[in-house]
Amino acid sequence: MKKNTIKKSVIATVLATSLLTSTNVGYANSTLQELVDQARKDMKEAAYAYVVPSQNGKIPTSEELYQALNTAKENYQKAKNAVVKSKDKNKDALLKDLNDLYNERITKGIIPYIDAYNYVDKYLNPIMDEIKKAESEKDWAKVEKLYHKLSVQLKSRTVILYRFSGKAARDLLLEQYKEPANLKRDQLMVPVTIYMKVQEAEKLLADGKQAEATKVLESIRALQDRLPSTSNLPIVKELLEKVEEVAKKAGEEIKPTPPTGNNGGSNNGGGNNGGGNNGSNFELSLMHTNDTHAKVETATKRITAIKEFRKQKPNALLIDAGDVFSGTLYFNEYKGQADLEFMNLAGYDLMTFGNHEFDLGSTPEGHQALAEFIKGAEFSFVSTNADFSADDKFKGLFSDLISSKPEDGKIYNGIVKEIKGQKVGFFGLTTAETKGLSSPGKVTFTDYIEEAEKAVKAFEKMGVNKIVAVTHIGYDDNPEVDNDLSLAAHVNGIDVIIGGHSHTKLAAPVVVDKDEKGAAKDKTIIVQASSQGDFLGTLNVEFDNKGKIISQNGKLIEVGKLAEDPEAKTILGKYKPQVDKVAKTEIGVSTDKVLENPRTNGDNTKPSVRKNETVLGNLIADGMLAKAKSLNPEVIMAFQNGGGIRSEIGAGPITVGEVIIVLPFGNTLSTMQITGAELKEAFETSFGVYPLENGGFLHVAGAKVEFDSSKSKGQRVVSISYEKSKGEYVEIQDNETYTVATNYFTAQGGDNYTVFKKLYDAGKVNDLGLSDWENFRDHLKSLDKIPTETEGRIVDVAGQVKEPIAAEDFSGTVETPKVYEGDVTVIVTDAEKLENAIINGNLILIGTPKETLSISNVKVTGNVDLSGIEGINFDLEDLTVDGEMIL
Repeated sequence: MKKNTIKKSVIATVLATSLLTSTNVGYANSTLQELVDQARKDMKEAAYAYVVPSQNGKIPTSEELYQALNTAKENYQKAKNAVVKSKDKNKDALLKDLNDLYNERITKGIIPYIDAYNYVDKYLNPIMDEIKKAESEKDWAKVEKLYHKLSVQLKSRTVILYRFSGKAARDLLLEQYKEPANLKRDQLMVPVTIYMKVQEAEKLLADGKQAEATKVLESIRALQDRLPSTSNLPIVKELLEKVEEVAKKAGEEIKPTPPTGNNGGSNNGGGNNGGGNNGSNFELSLMHTNDTHAKVETATKRITAIKEFRKQKPNALLIDAGDVFSGTLYFNEYKGQADLEFMNLAGYDLMTFGNHEFDLGSTPEGHQALAEFIKGAEFSFVSTNADFSADDKFKGLFSDLISSKPEDGKIYNGIVKEIKGQKVGFFGLTTAETKGLSSPGKVTFTDYIEEAEKAVKAFEKMGVNKIVAVTHIGYDDNPEVDNDLSLAAHVNGIDVIIGGHSHTKLAAPVVVDKDEKGAAKDKTIIVQASSQGDFLGTLNVEFDNKGKIISQNGKLIEVGKLAEDPEAKTILGKYKPQVDKVAKTEIGVSTDKVLENPRTNGDNTKPSVRKNETVLGNLIADGMLAKAKSLNPEVIMAFQNGGGIRSEIGAGPITVGEVIIVLPFGNTLSTMQITGAELKEAFETSFGVYPLENGGFLHVAGAKVEFDSSKSKGQRVVSISYEKSKGEYVEIQDNETYTVATNYFTAQGGDNYTVFKKLYDAGKVNDLGLSDWENFRDHLKSLDKIPTETEGRIVDVAGQVKEPIAAEDFSGTVETPKVYEGDVTVIVTDAEKLENAIINGNLILIGTPKETLSISNVKVTGNVDLSGIEGINFDLEDLTVDGEMIL
């Protein structure tokens, strides 16, 4: 914008008149509460404007929503300005209420919905229309370009369709726009590949390279049977005519018959020795589970699904990707033996280890329960990057070799299974975070990429060209540590990844065909089946005779809709009575609402116990604080790691079983001596990967923490304050030492808290030996009413409008002017001067100053908003404005 320097001379002619008209006369007939209520009503109606129609199957257009959005924004700002100016005793609460509702309904609701709609309307749909037109014109050159354009959109930009709240609206946009685009991309994949090969062959012929052209044309033969039918994609006919024409130029005779019937040309799997590749194709069928977390109640129906799938695919293998241990009363009572009986009945073929398989490592018995689980298994275990050799509990169970004749109840580096004469290699990986997330003790973990590369090379030396990684590293978990997407990109030769750890619900398999540098690579198929055993994952992959993937399909079977397997139901009857007995014992307290324990399941726009404040997390931390304070009044705050909170509590009477399931790890309460600077370092770790989930995310009691997710990792903590007295919060000081409470796992440095580990090693942690679930139970019993809302203990201030500051706090000195990053609102009531400041944003003045308000040596890179001023006299010695004056 044009730069303006405003001096005294402009005051008389411009400001005097303008500021007279800017006073707040419009509020004369309205109460403050009426303004707030109207703003709330308009914000809610703005959200309803897109949510309600979508619930009735209609997608509202952006044009239909702008009026509601603009009205909501306008009245929100009016109400907010009025509240800021008021002297109402509930001023802070009114402001928070307004801002929270605006953030929920506008910032996270209608605005990103409009962005999503505009995206599909202005980008995705036009591409689809252009493709349709190009197909009708039989223009393969244009189809190819548009196919690549569509692929880029689907890979990199359609994430915008997931960023707004409102499931019905999101599902409609996905169903009507993204899913058809996905289908069109899949339909064109093979035809476009053939077209590109034809173009390449034609160019080679023009350059006199007939042998090379013939080789390219030969590669088309392996693809032609996977073309869509001419009834589904009519221009296939012209494509095949082009193939025949170029083949004749090369002296070849290729007369492919256009496919007919129902071949859609997407990921259709052929049968064993099927798919049209001269009878040499091989189909690998897999069933998979992960992160069942001792929820054995789902096993009775899951076994039904397993048996039904085996009827269709008798050679299918059944695989688990870890975290069978921990999470329910069944595990507390039976330490994995109940789960094992169901797994043996189901006929699992192999399993890898999750981090929770090592949860009991710090108990007096160590890994005895895990060793017994392995010994009793009627299947093998694969673990490529875990070394069990230093723990005597696994003596005779662990072999750091790849075996072609694996035994049940043994751990191998990798194994080879022969299926219908074809060899398939399997290896396993466990996240390196296990060291911090669990208690592995003497079991150690090595780099997952290096171990995967070694495993692939070893299989290839054995003549195995079909390789499956069974992983517990997370689909898109922290890339700085390990995840499946990084594994697929960095390690060539892995055909399938059966994953776990991140609880990701991959409704369809994900294909990775680019390496870490973006170059083309052989396909890797990634699958994961959510968690808790609610789904059975299935996958069929077709390989050619060289071990290359030529097609795949897979889906998740929702087991809750199936009947219970009679034999499995009988087994459940052995274990259930004792669990029910414990579970049904009421503690004498009820909750009006469900105390939720949300997870993102791969959608990081959703709330999660591992990245957001929750009522349940607050209650657990409150119980820790209350108990710790009763023993040591110097304790100022307590925190609980989100990864240690394992379940929700349903509405109604709370039982012992529910409390134990929430905190199933047998942790104890600890206190710690820590400086303010060290506390800040700890909370930087808590927020380090936000908005990704982090098991080390800290829920707090007795404190308020603000962070800014827009800042770089390690620079996100804005402030930490503790409650010195009822309602009075004091900001922590870097050099002061405080006493805090947490669980023993976290205090020892669990979840990779190196700052806590150092304090533990220095003798600054005191384990009080008090059971965490018992503390939680006692705290719940002490409450008159269970709270149902969060309290703003942990707040992300990114993008928030900052609270107004008083005029007396605004100014710096001539030598050291105050620098403000972002917009600044200054209350100038009774003020005489503002000076020596730089505002890298907008400057907004509100209130009624003295007769003359002097502004000197102030530079504003944005706008200066004087519309909220009640008064007309200014003395502007040196106000420099890069933007505009708003009068």
